[in-house]
Amino acid sequence: MERADAGPCRRAPLSPSRHRLDTLGAYPFERLKVLLSGITAPAGLAHIDAGAGEPRLPLPPFVADTLQANLSGFSRYPTTKGSDALRNTVADWLTRRYGLKEIHADSQILSANGTREALFAVAHALVDPDSREKAYVLMPNPMYQIYLGGAILAGAEPYFMPCTPATGFAPDLAAVPEEVWRNTAFIYVCSPSNPTGWIAGENWYRDLFALADRFDFNIVSDECYSEIYMHQPPVGLLQIAEGLARTGFSRCLVMNSLSKRSALPGMRSGFIAGDAALIGRFAKLRTYTGPATPVPLQQVAAAAWSDETHVERHLAVYRRSLEAFFEAYGEGEPPEGSFFVWLPVSDGEAFAKAAYAQQAVTILPGAYLSADDASGNNPGKGFIRAALVDGPEKAAELARRLRQVRI
Repeated sequence: MERADAGPCRRAPLSPSRHRLDTLGAYPFERLKVLLSGITAPAGLAHIDAGAGEPRLPLPPFVADTLQANLSGFSRYPTTKGSDALRNTVADWLTRRYGLKEIHADSQILSANGTREALFAVAHALVDPDSREKAYVLMPNPMYQIYLGGAILAGAEPYFMPCTPATGFAPDLAAVPEEVWRNTAFIYVCSPSNPTGWIAGENWYRDLFALADRFDFNIVSDECYSEIYMHQPPVGLLQIAEGLARTGFSRCLVMNSLSKRSALPGMRSGFIAGDAALIGRFAKLRTYTGPATPVPLQQVAAAAWSDETHVERHLAVYRRSLEAFFEAYGEGEPPEGSFFVWLPVSDGEAFAKAAYAQQAVTILPGAYLSADDASGNNPGKGFIRAALVDGPEKAAELARRLRQVRI
């Protein structure tokens, strides 16, 4: 991305003919297609697609029946906020999952078309592109690339927080200059992390809240991997906020979805929850952009947030898959969260090309999930990300094949 040479509160200047969209590179999977074009995988090996984080588990049993029973809903326009039934169900889930004492479905929860839509659009609700103040949006690096796209297209200046082995893959809050914090509109948090599997702890959140109050910025937490973990259920932003007696979850917005939790990525269904004032602002934006979830899908979503049996079954599969991968791989250990493995290699792009050419495996170079810092360093360059989404047997086979890759 083009960067200005002005002071700490800077915007990247664009020529009259340059659109912000033109400062973004191709999306990671488009880059991957180009990288692998012209390479032929071995004909004798079945292809393993570990590139996309797309769960390929059996459909939860209630989905088809619930959808069939509510097909007439396709004849009605859905509300942008989501139905009362869905928002009440999400409120009940948040209360059960995080032990919340109180959350108001009518003013603190919105339906969303998955976290991708919500995480992108939130930047347009929280950033004033005409202001010379509050110019920064902070984000982990590596990251879910929607954060970067949302920040840039909303007119903000992204500030990258390197997440490396040296920090335990945590965003280092203490390393951010005070002048940056002072001019921050909001920060993206991802816990459990895509792609590293890092999980934020209570103390890390406490430090972040102290900074948010001191420097007057908001916190947007991407928690779509919250139900995929190796040991203890991860704490959530709203849970910590309530524990700190932050009335009404001040400064907080949380995004979650059914894509990973319920293995329903094609439904594009999730929610936004938190500070009622921020929810109201976001709701106003979304009445103009129109991302309303069809009524029958809202009914399926309500059923999914009400049922934990299928979630427990999925979690058991993900845990066995991670264990099977590392047992076969012979080194390293499962991440605390998510179903990704973030493996160190000498060069991510070269390894991805060799994995496809030699072993018929598709994986994602880590650099495609990262951004160059001000010095031109990319913290993902020496890694690859593999998604364990096909069960334990495929995970073990993937590990065996990756061990045989030579570059």
